[in-house]
Amino acid sequence: MVASGLFAFALFIGMLILLNFGRRIGAKHLASDPKGARMGTGTIEAAVFALLGLLIAFTFSGAVSRFDDRRHLIVEEAYAIGTAYLRLDLLPAGAQPALREEFRRYVEYRLELFRKLSDAWAASTEMAAATRLHKKIWNQAVAASHAEGAASSAQVLLLPALNQMIDITTTRSMALQLHPPLIIYGMLFLVALASALLAGYAMAGGKERKWLHVIGFALVIRLTVYVILDTEFPRFGLIRVDAFDQALVDLLESMK
Repeated sequence: MVASGLFAFALFIGMLILLNFGRRIGAKHLASDPKGARMGTGTIEAAVFALLGLLIAFTFSGAVSRFDDRRHLIVEEAYAIGTAYLRLDLLPAGAQPALREEFRRYVEYRLELFRKLSDAWAASTEMAAATRLHKKIWNQAVAASHAEGAASSAQVLLLPALNQMIDITTTRSMALQLHPPLIIYGMLFLVALASALLAGYAMAGGKERKWLHVIGFALVIRLTVYVILDTEFPRFGLIRVDAFDQALVDLLESMK
C-alpha cells in the first residue's frame, strides 16, 4: 500500500533527523555541564522507550488479530454459500437451474469485489451488483420454497442458510473498515520521533557518529511500522489474504 510505505518512509527520515538533532543538543549540554547533562535522563528515556514498545506491541497484535479474522471470514463465507447451494436440492426441480446459475454469478461478483478493492469505483460497482443479485436469489428462493414440489423442510433449511450467506457479506464489509483510530498511529509516529530525539541525546559525547546504530534503529522501527500497516490492510501491500480466496474459487469450480 502506497500510504503505508510513505508513512514508514516519513517516519524513517524524521527519526534520522531527530537522532542527529538530539545528538547536537546533547553535545551542547555536555560542553556546558559535563557532569549534570545526563543526570536524571535515564528514567525519562526508559519511560518513553517503554511507551514506544507498548504502542508497537498493541498495534502489531491488533493488526495480526484482524488479519486472522479476515482470513477466517473468507472461509466462513465459502461455507455459507456452499451450504445454501447444496440445499437448493430441496426446491422443485424446475426452479433449481436458474438459482444455481445465479449462485455462480454471485460467487464471481464476490471474488471480483475483493480483487478490485484498490479501485474504489470498481469495487463499489461489484458490491452493488452482488447486493442486487443476492436480493434476487432470496426472492426466487422464497417463491420456490412455497411452490408445489418443494420439500417440506425447504423453508426451514434453505432460507436460514441463505440468510447466513447474506449476513456474512455485511460482516466482511465491516471487517474491511475495522481499524484502530488514526490517533493511535499518530501517537505511534510521535512517540517514535521522541524516542529518536532522546536516543540521539544519549549518543552525544563521542567524537564520531555511530551510523550503524543510528540507521539501524531508524530502519528497524520503520520496517516494524510498515509491517503493522501492511498487515492492517491485507488487500493492498505485500502481506495479503488473497490466498484464502481460493476457498471461493474452489467453491465456484464445484458449482460448474
